[in-house]
Amino acid sequence: MVSRVIPVDEFDLVIFGGTGDLARRKILPGLFRRFLSGQMPAGSRIIGAARSELDAGGYRDMIADAVAEFGGKEANDKKGLDAFLKQLEYVAIDARGEGGWSDLAGIVRQDVVQAFYFSVAPSLFGDLAERLHTNKIANAQSRIVVEKPFGRDLESARALNQTLAAHFDESQIYRIDHYLGKETVQNLMAVRFGNVLFEPLWNNHYIDHIQITVAETVGVGGRGAYYDKSGAMRDMVQNHLMQLLCLIAMEPPGQFEADAVRDEKLKVIRALQSIDHHHIVRGQYDAGPNGPSYREDAENPRSFTESFIAMRCHIANWRWAGVPFYLRTGKRMKARSSEIAVVFKDLGHTIFEGDEARHRNILAIRLQPNEGIDLQVTIKEPGPGGMRLIDVPLDMTFADALGDEAEEVTDAYERLIMDVIRGNQTLFMRGDEVEAAWAWTDPLIESWEARNDVPKHYDAGSAGPEDAMMLLHRDGRKWRDIKG
Repeated sequence: MVSRVIPVDEFDLVIFGGTGDLARRKILPGLFRRFLSGQMPAGSRIIGAARSELDAGGYRDMIADAVAEFGGKEANDKKGLDAFLKQLEYVAIDARGEGGWSDLAGIVRQDVVQAFYFSVAPSLFGDLAERLHTNKIANAQSRIVVEKPFGRDLESARALNQTLAAHFDESQIYRIDHYLGKETVQNLMAVRFGNVLFEPLWNNHYIDHIQITVAETVGVGGRGAYYDKSGAMRDMVQNHLMQLLCLIAMEPPGQFEADAVRDEKLKVIRALQSIDHHHIVRGQYDAGPNGPSYREDAENPRSFTESFIAMRCHIANWRWAGVPFYLRTGKRMKARSSEIAVVFKDLGHTIFEGDEARHRNILAIRLQPNEGIDLQVTIKEPGPGGMRLIDVPLDMTFADALGDEAEEVTDAYERLIMDVIRGNQTLFMRGDEVEAAWAWTDPLIESWEARNDVPKHYDAGSAGPEDAMMLLHRDGRKWRDIKG
């Protein structure tokens, strides 16, 4: 199985924040891999723009070091790296002043695809958008990529949307969520809408419940000040988990086209019911062998910010009436794992005498670290002595199914940036989608803040607070084990 590489059109990509952590860890190494694959035309250019007083040579040296550290095995291709670095330029720029803008205007071409990646704080989005136009750099076909956080509530998200809309059309704005670029997330759509086997069962007649888990082993050290003003709800649920929920729950779009897909996702968000506070569990990790407590990491001994959250959601429509969606995400958990589990209902009747165990079909989509999909089915246990039933997975782990080619699976950022160059917005959030997500999220946050709700403590390296276990136990269910 060999992936087909389709080259994109020639482009100029300007990365504002081009010396930052995201650019060095993800964006530039990803673009280097796309260059080696032959997807980047030779005439394309990547232009770093930041405050640092560097020249083009200094920037190329910085990116060479970044590729060596984060580029994987491809970083050993010295000839390829040298050719890639020749496509890099750099401009020292003042986002809120006039410095560097005339230099940038002299570099960016008007006869190729233009893309501007805002890998900076959201407070700078408006300044960058305005200066791109006042300096006549951007045009009506330009594309801008904006990173999360896209607002911290509905009011700020609306303000950001209005700021960008003053200079760019919605068709030019790409709000990036790297989860949507993961191979398994897109495979989820292929499984649902490309197989006659699943879509007829994808409803409340056959599905008992759905679990979405994003667990991390790391704490918030190094970004504690930011995280303490955000928390798991704003940092993860409002965007990443919400997008996964939408892909699971949305109706089939009329066609696989950007606005058709995003229209269906928006319907899901607007159909989400409000959640009673008894169905939300918030937690903070305690100190453990591998690090300090959340409050120590955040340098706030009285913090009420959650590093863990679990909740039970319901979608008010015909397809999902009565089906609970259980969401959980947390820091300093027992393993790094992102998984969507679709748990089907029990058989109405068993014909096998003496078999009283519960056997359920479960479709599990693993997003990380071992990307793949497995379907738990019930079979006869091998051997003589009667009909004994056991549950086994039909497993499609990418590493096993693709062998050495599993390492060639495109990184999320690589795929999404190439989609920007193509002008394909399918895997990017639309402005009304972002606002709808905040409109659902804000009342939940306001509710626990009004109650002065204190997060439950949980041991570092665990599966979260005990109250989160009880959230499902009260419903006669249990969380799936968190496995790395």
